[in-house]
Amino acid sequence: MQLVMFSKMLGVYPIERAGEVIKGLGFDGVDLTVRPGGHVLPEEVAQKLPEAVRILKGLGLAVPMITTGIATPADACAEDIFRTAAQCGIAHLKLGYWRYAGFGQLRRQIAEIQRHLDGIEALARRYGVWAGIHNHSGSFVSALPVVVAELLKDRDPRAVGAYFDPGHATAEGGVAGWKMGLDLLAERIRLVAVKSFGWFPEKGPTGETVWHEKLVPLSDGTVRWPEVFALLRQTGFDGVVSVHSEYQGSHSWRDLTTEQLIEQTRQDVAYLRSAMG
Repeated sequence: MQLVMFSKMLGVYPIERAGEVIKGLGFDGVDLTVRPGGHVLPEEVAQKLPEAVRILKGLGLAVPMITTGIATPADACAEDIFRTAAQCGIAHLKLGYWRYAGFGQLRRQIAEIQRHLDGIEALARRYGVWAGIHNHSGSFVSALPVVVAELLKDRDPRAVGAYFDPGHATAEGGVAGWKMGLDLLAERIRLVAVKSFGWFPEKGPTGETVWHEKLVPLSDGTVRWPEVFALLRQTGFDGVVSVHSEYQGSHSWRDLTTEQLIEQTRQDVAYLRSAMG
């Protein structure tokens, strides 16, 4: 398996400095953000992505994947991103998200997204790359692995597949739902995201207890990482594992400084390598 770091959380640093930090943490490569606000902006992809890849490779880091915001083939710069990724030897693109429109709308949305995926699949096949759907908990159509499986039904597995996130799968299906999701998607998984959640109580407006999921260190959360990786090995998975050190903001158990985030990531990597076996 190839262990990479999601560059989002080092967005305060330019590419070279972010790469130096990632290399120092012992990663094999970088999951580079190519989206609005990312390390590479979509409108600059043709010039800036090759430059970023050159810098990172110069540091001894691979760039096996990029994270994009692409949700439809008509999105601005979508084809430029696919084309440039292929030219840079980047095999995997994470797609963007489709917001859940509300109760009673899911079937309609799935049908609409399937039409978008027709065009995305065509782009991936044209440029010889692979596009991954990330299961993201909360109000996203891809929150449940079973919906991701429906979106991928009858599609070319060489062009479109699953970017499996055990953390988000555990948030939505804590006891065994995450495992069933992995079971369902196993043959389509090329990328795996790493983060973990805990549940925290807060008082609601009328005094009732409301529970919220927040990101916590990998060794402290609800995700059963040794079991996750044992099952992934059982499926034959040997792809890219992207660590998401999203320890800043209200969705984290603590809002860390960038320096604290780097140190927490160092601890996470040590734990993760042990859990991966």
